[in-house]
Amino acid sequence: MFWTALITCVVTLIVGFLALNFMPSEKQIERQLTRQYDTHDPQFRRSLGVLLGPPILEGNKIEVLVNGDQIFPAMLEAIRSAKETITFETYIYWSEEIGREFSEALAERARAGVKVHLMLDFMGSIKMEDSLLQEMKDAGVNVQRYHKPVWWKLARMNNRTHRKLLVIDGKIGFTGGVGIADQWRGNAEDKEHWRDNHYRVEGPAVGQIQAVFIDNWVKATGMVLDGPEYFPALEPKGTMPAQMFSSSPTGGSESMHLMYLMAITAARKTIDLSAAYFVPDDLTIRTLIAAAKRGVRVRLITPGKIIDSDLVKAASRERWPELLAAGVQISEYDPTMFHVKSLVVDALLVSVGSTNFDNRSFSINDEANLNVMDEEFARRHIEIFEADWVRATPVSQQKFAKRPWYQRLATWAVSLIGKQL
Repeated sequence: MFWTALITCVVTLIVGFLALNFMPSEKQIERQLTRQYDTHDPQFRRSLGVLLGPPILEGNKIEVLVNGDQIFPAMLEAIRSAKETITFETYIYWSEEIGREFSEALAERARAGVKVHLMLDFMGSIKMEDSLLQEMKDAGVNVQRYHKPVWWKLARMNNRTHRKLLVIDGKIGFTGGVGIADQWRGNAEDKEHWRDNHYRVEGPAVGQIQAVFIDNWVKATGMVLDGPEYFPALEPKGTMPAQMFSSSPTGGSESMHLMYLMAITAARKTIDLSAAYFVPDDLTIRTLIAAAKRGVRVRLITPGKIIDSDLVKAASRERWPELLAAGVQISEYDPTMFHVKSLVVDALLVSVGSTNFDNRSFSINDEANLNVMDEEFARRHIEIFEADWVRATPVSQQKFAKRPWYQRLATWAVSLIGKQL
C-alpha cells in the first residue's frame, strides 16, 4: 500500500512538472476582436504597425520563389555573393545533397573572410551529421544550436526556433517555409518533392529581417551583432510596403495570433489561406466563421493524403464540420506534401513566413512572418493559390460527415493534445 501511494505521488509530481513546463508561458488572447475597420482602411495598416511592433516600411522589392527549383538556386547564389556577413537561421537542416551544398557554400565564404553566423534549431537539425557541422566550424562558420535539451530546462526543448531567415551583407533577405532538406528540391512534381514558397527581399525591410535573426542570436550567445556590415543604410529597391515581425514565448508570443485575428476580422471580401498545418483554437475558429457569415469568401488549402504528420491531420479535422457548415471552402492538396504558409486577404494583404496555423506556432515556437500590403504582390499570390486549388480536392460537408468511424476516433483522440500541435 505504501509503495503504491509513493509511486502515485511521484508520477503525479512528474506529470505536473511536465505540464507546467510545456504549457504556453504567456496569457493567450481569449476574446474575439471587434470589427472596427476593413483591410483598405488606413487604420488597419496603422494598427498592424503599432500592435505588432515594427513599422510597415515603404520601398521594398519582394520576389516570390515557387518550389525548390527556384528557391535553392536563389539562396545559394546570394550566399556565394556575400562579401561581409551571412546570418542564417532555420529549423530543418539535414545532411543530404542540398544540405551539403549549403554547408560547402557557407564554409567557402567563411574561409574567404566573410563573417558567417548559422543558427540551427536543435530538434530540427537533429538528423544532421556531426561531421558536416564540424566541417563548417573548422572553416570558421559560427554555428549555434538553439535550445539544446537540458533536464533542468525542459520548456526549452518544447520552444523551438521555427524561423527561416537568411540575410546577406545586411542587404538581401530571404524568408518563407522551406527547410534545408532534399524533399524541398524539385518542383512539386511527385510525392517525394514538396510544394512550398520562399521569398527574396531587398529594401528597408531587410533590416527588420536582420533584427529578428539577431533577437535569437543574442538569446543563444549573449553577443550582439551590430555595425554597417550587419545594418547598412538601405535605399528603396521597389514600391512594396512591408513589415517583418516575430513572435516568441519569451516575449510577444501572441503577436502571430493577433495578426491573423486582425486580418480575418478586417476582411471584407476574400480570405485565401494556405496552411501546411491547420489546428486553430476556438477563438480563431469563431473569427473565421464570423467572416464567412458576413459574406467573406473563405478558402483553405491543407495537405491531403500525403502529409508528414498524421497527428496534425487528425487534429485538424476536428473543427471542419463547423467551418464547412458556415460556408468555408476547404480543399486537400493531392500531388505531394503541401507545406505552404500563406494568407491573402482582400487582394491586398499577404502574410508569409514560417508560421503554421496552429497553437504551436501561435504560442510555443519562435516564428517570423513578412506582411506585404501591395495589390500586385497579392494578385501574384492569388494566381499561385488558384493553381494550387486546381490540384486540390474539395471537401464536401456531406462526404466529410460520412467519413469512417476510425477517422472520427483518431480526430477526437488527437484533439486532446491539440495545444502542443
